[in-house]
Amino acid sequence: MDEKKATEYSEVVWGIVADAFKYSNQDSAAIPPTKSLMDFFREKVKERDIGEVEQEILLQMAQMWGAFVGDPINKQSLRFFWLEECIEGENLFVASTYKAILDRVAETALANGNIHLSTTVTSIESIPSRTDDENPKTLLRTTTGSIHTFDEVVVTAPLGWLKRNKAAFVPNVPPRISRAIDNISYGRLEKVYATFPSAFWDSPTATSEPVIANGKSSTTHYPGFTHFLSPTYASPTNPECWNQELVNLASLPAHCAHPTLLFYIYGPCSDHITSLISNLPPDSLSYLHALSAFFHPYYSLLPNYHAHDPNCQPTKFLATSWSTDPLAGYGSYSNFQISHENGEDVELDKDIEALRAGMPERGVWLAGEHTAPFVALGTVTGAWWSGEGVGRRIVAAYGDDNLGGEEEDVEVEVKGKDFGSEEKLDGGQLNGIAL
Repeated sequence: MDEKKATEYSEVVWGIVADAFKYSNQDSAAIPPTKSLMDFFREKVKERDIGEVEQEILLQMAQMWGAFVGDPINKQSLRFFWLEECIEGENLFVASTYKAILDRVAETALANGNIHLSTTVTSIESIPSRTDDENPKTLLRTTTGSIHTFDEVVVTAPLGWLKRNKAAFVPNVPPRISRAIDNISYGRLEKVYATFPSAFWDSPTATSEPVIANGKSSTTHYPGFTHFLSPTYASPTNPECWNQELVNLASLPAHCAHPTLLFYIYGPCSDHITSLISNLPPDSLSYLHALSAFFHPYYSLLPNYHAHDPNCQPTKFLATSWSTDPLAGYGSYSNFQISHENGEDVELDKDIEALRAGMPERGVWLAGEHTAPFVALGTVTGAWWSGEGVGRRIVAAYGDDNLGGEEEDVEVEVKGKDFGSEEKLDGGQLNGIAL
């Protein structure tokens, strides 16, 4: 599809997304819990004065939302879609990776903490106080047989781990937190990196009719993002016609660029890919061939591809496997799906607040993207803010309310409400610098 037409369609899709956010913000309580974002798209597309072919293209393009939340758009709750609305501004891609950021974040822990590698916590046991003057203790048992006792414990395990390991908490987590863990969904995003001898597709004159390229191409690079709509031409390996999305890592700044295509997959497609490679060593030919067979129908459509050119043959694949990783909670991060059973009783925003509150009476706190301020749920930023917020609360509990400086009032508009100094969004209340 030519760039002009693709851009027009993309603007329509993002316009409908914006309308959905507004509708969810203003009328959340009136939206049926079974209504999905795709249902909203179908309604809006039908209202447009366009033909059936164009309607179908818009609906297929709308499926790109799955790569944001880790599950198909027809599972995205419209009622709680407002929880997916993120911080204003561009959606940045960290070209240099998070390495420098992680190194900086880890400095204090590496310098002052005791880190136990290859050690899995099997139980988090709360020991009640024996006297009014004594604080409760928390005992951790591990797979190595070691036992550790702490005054305060911050549990940063992913939501998916919490779902499968509620029995690790002794005594059981309170019913309100247990319901919250059950109610919030967990996404299935995966990433697949395909590296080639050279970026054969990265040409100033490169065009490709069968793909949609969103964003303007520069004079030196093929567009950074490509969306393959419901590929009916790949039925032997993709009979369900899962749409595919890739990022051109050769278009990154020169010092970060490399001849690699990054595919984002989600939902059933993630399950399929991880099952293909679950028992294959990443450096084996079987692993390379399995992933190449699946993704060949897409990278072979890129400009300048020639089947017999060695530069067009991938030399290395690397795929995440969070969906099969127990420590990742068998998934990626939280999302907010439609509800069929007792949906009217589910309040996902209250569930998040319950997780965010944690169990301070036991000295057990929860942190992670699933407890972040509403504007940063499911993000690295949100995970950081949540940990910082818990840290501030723990310090405050031990008598230092100043925390090294005055905490700012936070004003942010959420769901049509104005949260100022008297009534603030919980995430901002817990972390004055968050919003």
